[in-house]
Amino acid sequence: MEQKRILIVDDDEYIRESIRETLRRKNYDAEGADNGKEALELFQHEAYDMVISDMKMPGMTGIELLERMKQHDPDIPFLMITAYGAIESAVEAIKKGAYDFIQKSPSLVDELEIHVERILEYRVLLNENKQLKSALNKQWDYVGSSPSMENIRKLVATVAKSRSTVLITGESGTGKELIARSIHYLSPRHNGPFVKVNCAALPEGLIESELFGHEKGAFTGAINRKLGKFELASGGTLLLDEIGEMNVGVQAKLLRVLQEREVSKVGGEDPVEIDIRIVATTNRNLDKEVASGKFREDLFYRLNVFRINVPPLAERLEDIDKLAEHFIKKYNEMNGFSVEGMEPGCEEMLKQYKWPGNIRELENAIERAVVLTRSGLIKKESFSLLYERGKIQDDQFNFAPGISIARAEKELIVRTLDHCGQNRTKAAHLLGISIRTLRNKLNDYGMTRDLP
Repeated sequence: MEQKRILIVDDDEYIRESIRETLRRKNYDAEGADNGKEALELFQHEAYDMVISDMKMPGMTGIELLERMKQHDPDIPFLMITAYGAIESAVEAIKKGAYDFIQKSPSLVDELEIHVERILEYRVLLNENKQLKSALNKQWDYVGSSPSMENIRKLVATVAKSRSTVLITGESGTGKELIARSIHYLSPRHNGPFVKVNCAALPEGLIESELFGHEKGAFTGAINRKLGKFELASGGTLLLDEIGEMNVGVQAKLLRVLQEREVSKVGGEDPVEIDIRIVATTNRNLDKEVASGKFREDLFYRLNVFRINVPPLAERLEDIDKLAEHFIKKYNEMNGFSVEGMEPGCEEMLKQYKWPGNIRELENAIERAVVLTRSGLIKKESFSLLYERGKIQDDQFNFAPGISIARAEKELIVRTLDHCGQNRTKAAHLLGISIRTLRNKLNDYGMTRDLP
């Protein structure tokens, strides 16, 4: 990981060097300046990830330095150090763009570590969000422009302006995450972080730590304080991806967070207030999950305030030509190829396929075809693998009498994976089991498939 660079500005040499040494022990590249003029010269010629400055200094005050640096880099995180009794000045600094302030005290250095960690993590999220936002308009082509998708665009534009929780439903590979990002970037929170939590991939035993954070020493291995996803998303949007995969125990804790708008860290004493907008996605039928007791009804009602259902690709085949054009251009640019399009008849072939993997499967098929073609027009033969995969005859699952249940189960799982293009999420959905159960079954069979 690249070492973060921090500029410390303070005319008190003892405080400046204490902070500098502390940050260096934490593997930060910390550099010091004893006045605003020197700091400004360094800042204009060097790249820093954040600035820590005293409020009151001779010559140029901390607020004056803040204003000058923000002219050079409006996004630079600026942490102000102030003496007791100078709260009004600190508030003024925040209004002018400082991220936060910290008061001078005997515990200044220890408190500083926590602030620096939080600010730098926030900086990373903002940089990621800025890159994603610049590509958002192009990425809408990834979803399509059929009447159903145009209607979804209008819904997104409407709900984005509100604070309402949004539940996005639809099969795997339909573009639910892109829609969630669009809601964030079209909202008043667009300058805040967009944080994604993959609920299906949360490590067992560390779920609470990942979501809510933990204090140093809270459990074996907790060698440092950790910020949870909820706290990192404060001021922005939190995407709970595949919320239907979350176990019932964590669902109860999530419900409490949504109700109280505060989180309790593992090993922490005082709750932390959060200001977030929740967007959740799922490829499961949560109405049925609630009826079967697999998903909490009260949490479902909290999430299901504004629902957007994304139809599968098979129900909006008119999007295929635009999507294919988008992916051909994408993989031409990525590989330096000059594929001009598809020969007559290819589009009709693609529209006859069922697309169990939706847009994600179409993208994979187009990428393979572009690589095979390299220049000119894509031929029908370039999609032969796709159609061999999709030809499942009605009698293929007619097992012979006397076959063991274990063998029939394995055969069913293998063939369903083949049908879904090795997509575990889609296969698990069709089989009516969780992704974790499917993974365990494959381990039991000793299978070493390279699954996505």
